[in-house]
Amino acid sequence: MKVYFASDHAGFALKNALVEHIRTLGYEVEDMGSFSHDTGDDYPDFVTPLAECVAAEPDARGIIIGGSGQGEVMCANRVKGIRAAVFYGPRRVTEALDIEGGRSEDGYDAVRLPRRHNDANVLSIGARFVSGDEADEAARIFLETPFSDSSRHSRRLAKF
Repeated sequence: MKVYFASDHAGFALKNALVEHIRTLGYEVEDMGSFSHDTGDDYPDFVTPLAECVAAEPDARGIIIGGSGQGEVMCANRVKGIRAAVFYGPRRVTEALDIEGGRSEDGYDAVRLPRRHNDANVLSIGARFVSGDEADEAARIFLETPFSDSSRHSRRLAKF
């Protein structure tokens, strides 16, 4: 699977570390920028080309990193065929049930559920909210979690 990466200045350092981590897991990686820490850059200049590449390659995934991840996810979701979700870090949810009907034990359901239920193909990470280890784990889960392909989830996706 090919994994595209993009960030603005706020996600630059985390993106670079995450690119290297994902390469060690054996994935093909393409870094789409930014390529320097320029506080004047604009995330759409990097996120939109990433989203277009992911939309054109059904088996590809994208990981985008910004300060909050919100602007980046909004930008990516404007591209037809993109289903992007935001990750702010692991949260233990004690009242909500996870997909299997049990309690979330590790706090990464905000990554698993968009993959399982929505076939998310882009993950947006808020660099100001996660550590490097948390980003590594979120990216691994995002890349390894399959879409459930259940009839109710497929039916809903068809309505997109």
